[in-house]
Amino acid sequence: PWNPAMDMWWHELMSSASTECEPEWCDSEDELFILYTSGSTGKPKGVLHTVGGYMLFAATSFKYVFDYQPEDVYWCTADIGWITGHSYLTYGPLANGATSVLFEGVPTYPDVGRMWSIVDKYKVTKFYTAPTAIRLLMKHGEEPVKKHSRKSLKVLGTVGEPINPEAWLWYYRVVGEERCPIVDTFWQTETGGHMLTPLPAATPMKPGSATFPFFGVVPAVLNESGEELEGEAEGYLVFKQPWPGIMRTLYGNHQQFETTYFKKFPGYYVTGDGCRRDKDGYYWITGRIDDMLNVSGHLLSTAEVESALLEHAAISEAAVVSHPHPLKGECLYCFVTLRDGHEFTKNLTDELKKQVREKIGPIATPDYIQYAPSLPKTRSGKITRRILRKIAKNDQDLGDISTLANPGVIKHLFNSRCDTKQ
Repeated sequence: PWNPAMDMWWHELMSSASTECEPEWCDSEDELFILYTSGSTGKPKGVLHTVGGYMLFAATSFKYVFDYQPEDVYWCTADIGWITGHSYLTYGPLANGATSVLFEGVPTYPDVGRMWSIVDKYKVTKFYTAPTAIRLLMKHGEEPVKKHSRKSLKVLGTVGEPINPEAWLWYYRVVGEERCPIVDTFWQTETGGHMLTPLPAATPMKPGSATFPFFGVVPAVLNESGEELEGEAEGYLVFKQPWPGIMRTLYGNHQQFETTYFKKFPGYYVTGDGCRRDKDGYYWITGRIDDMLNVSGHLLSTAEVESALLEHAAISEAAVVSHPHPLKGECLYCFVTLRDGHEFTKNLTDELKKQVREKIGPIATPDYIQYAPSLPKTRSGKITRRILRKIAKNDQDLGDISTLANPGVIKHLFNSRCDTKQ
């Protein structure tokens, strides 16, 4: 029924409406958007970005990191609702007047060559996707890629998590035919844009390295005591001074903002990630500090173990979490997804353990390896290791799983757990 307090006739409103619509003038520090992160570590936090600094940083990093030229056709495959979709599908490209491809769907439908048929159809020159998608396509081999031309491609990018060297090399050799530089970008919802990245055709590449700081970004590596480490080093990745795109607060909880990002090491922005800096000054992200394991007094990076597992020809995806151990304190519990045409057998499990042992050392030998038809992920493609830790411990109290794209896999993973009774 008609409610005169709420309802109005469209034609009456339009008869007196102006044809001019003045823009709303905003201060550079006015709020632009709130984006909730991170479903992969627990209860989402409302990251708040502001108008001027965020858009300047998104626009500048887009222009230089992708070497954007007016004739380019750019495609970022990210979901528009997460930070990559905001910075490098919406604000960055639009601020540069870029021609962009927008895509809603999955890279394997209606067939596994979907991405490359789109690249050919629209003559995409700059292509930005996640390591998760690359590993998913690797699983199906080279043939679906090679039946498409891809001659238009000039620059390839990766985003979302550290890329293992094997996936990087497949992306470089098979997709880019060894002629397209890869920009492996490290950044966060909180940073608003690229923090560590090579510049295409200007920075010598190392497979799996996020490389060098973007303009004006000053990284440092700290030890547990908060001391800056020089030269080759491994520790906490922090940034020493603000940049335009830095988040301004956590919506409704400024105290949590200060505690989470600045309290542990006063005077630094704390990323929550571990990293290694090599002798050439390249940065290698070793994963969330929360995901580090202490096995018999040795600190192990789960990313390093996952990378070793992924080098096996049978494995398309791997995730490693900690599990309590009566003697070692913690041990490694691994989830692996297989490439097409492979079976999960005891022989394969033995091979994987041997491979990790040889690549990293006896201390890193996994205690448990579980077959996972797929891994629980957020819509942005990040593996939720928090949930995998619960599965490894047989803890059914999962907390908030609203950010998962595939919650149905959880029950299957609980049912096929390894027997961890000591």
